[in-house]
Amino acid sequence: MYRLFAVLVVVSLTISACGTSPSIWGVPSTPTPASPMIEAPLVDPFLVQDAPIIFPTSTNPPFVETQAAQTPEAPAEQTTPEPTIVLPTIDSAPFLYYAQSGDMLSAIAKRFGVEESEIISDADLTKTTLIDPGTLLVIPNRINEPTTPNIQLIPDSEIVFSATALDFDTEAYVKSQNGYLSSFRDYLGSSGWIEGHAAIDRLAIENSSNPRLLLGLLEFESRWVRGQPIDLLHTEFPMGFNDYHYKGMSVQMVWAVNTMAIAYYGWRAGTITHIDFPDGSKLRLDPRLNAGTVAIQYLFSRLHSQSQWAQIINPEAGFPALYEEMFGDSWARAELVEPLFPSALNQPPLTLPFEPGVKWSFTGGPHNGWGQINPNIYGQSHSVFSAIDFAPAADRSGCIPTNTWVVAAAPGLVVRSDNGVVMVDLDGDGYEQTGWNLLYLHIATKDRVEVGTWLELNDRIGHASCEGGVSTGTHLHFARKYNGEWVTADGPIPFIMDGWRVVAGGKAYEGKLIREDVEVIADPLSQAWSNIIREENE
Repeated sequence: MYRLFAVLVVVSLTISACGTSPSIWGVPSTPTPASPMIEAPLVDPFLVQDAPIIFPTSTNPPFVETQAAQTPEAPAEQTTPEPTIVLPTIDSAPFLYYAQSGDMLSAIAKRFGVEESEIISDADLTKTTLIDPGTLLVIPNRINEPTTPNIQLIPDSEIVFSATALDFDTEAYVKSQNGYLSSFRDYLGSSGWIEGHAAIDRLAIENSSNPRLLLGLLEFESRWVRGQPIDLLHTEFPMGFNDYHYKGMSVQMVWAVNTMAIAYYGWRAGTITHIDFPDGSKLRLDPRLNAGTVAIQYLFSRLHSQSQWAQIINPEAGFPALYEEMFGDSWARAELVEPLFPSALNQPPLTLPFEPGVKWSFTGGPHNGWGQINPNIYGQSHSVFSAIDFAPAADRSGCIPTNTWVVAAAPGLVVRSDNGVVMVDLDGDGYEQTGWNLLYLHIATKDRVEVGTWLELNDRIGHASCEGGVSTGTHLHFARKYNGEWVTADGPIPFIMDGWRVVAGGKAYEGKLIREDVEVIADPLSQAWSNIIREENE
């Protein structure tokens, strides 16, 4: 059924200039498996992140063949009506837009192509915080180009690793479907052979992506979940992204997660307003869409022609219909957990994540919280810049051990402690899909706090290192999540520690910390202007 709304949620594998990329897959090798299995191509996602992307060519099977593989009894000719592309009239009636979760004024203005001052509301729009969901905004209609349909395809909570995933058992679901994925095993350099369902769970947790979504995409493009790959191409490239650098299930899904993150978080920030198709054609995104819908539309525009894409986003016969068939009503699930960003949301008090009196350096301004989004690969950089970096003082650069401690910036429960990651759940319910969570990345194995530990403010977490990713030097990568979604470091919910507010620069890793009239400038070389010492009374 069409869901028409006028109202208006990751990764992936972070490789940063100063080395914030978790190397969860490691370096591949070729061991002999302990039991019979379907062997995956031995490709390391981290070693190919900077490879150029090649958009699908004629080697991809035609879209209608893919559909036929799903429903062999269907007629070869596609008879499903395509969504209508609408061309609005300039100076027509203004939009009556109800703010959606995660909306901020600057992003809304960019989506609608107007100035912030032209948006009218009874609410106070002078605040720099998120606009409360449901707030009515009157916005001039200045859009005079074709737009995508105003049809919401999927809730935000089905894109990110939100509370809708709490009751989902990936292993049980995959085995119940008895498809190719149920007997598939992948090889990860850091942990060896891993079953297909476990690889999906790991992708979901470490990228903060919903496991249902990953399975839905895998099934739609290749039939891996409920059947067998539709052809040899989709056996080796299950998302249909035909580039030999991205051969294998895990790297294909990493590519998909990163691509959706560009759109999802770009929509949040207002930095993405159009989608481009492989043939160079372009459509403006309807400004009333939610971030989840934009992520899906964007992903499929990377893989298919505009006519194929129009069939895919058709709620009655395309991906939304398949997703509902597989997992039930996603909108009903969303009603139980959304809005992801409730009214008047504020960050809890945080301190700097190191001990008082010890010199550290602010080595990285806002950049990707998780997920390699390389503008040289994707042609644009629309990821959420949620993370910052700190490095302990050292006599030399590089990946050298340190006895300096990383400490808890707020009380909370350790819900994850492995692969260089410590995730602390601030509401203490034991789930990183709910409430505020803090990511401490590149924590050394030695002395690292264990899962299940309750931390009080200033309790020791571990030591900064290069573990957990490809890193050029010992440092801490620090980021926030709320309800499974990465939170922008310099945005409507400011990243503040001991009164120091994070301010983004013109590029990733640039920026500064500001407190009153004092500034600390980010510098990857830890030069004097980047030094910061937490005061004893903080």
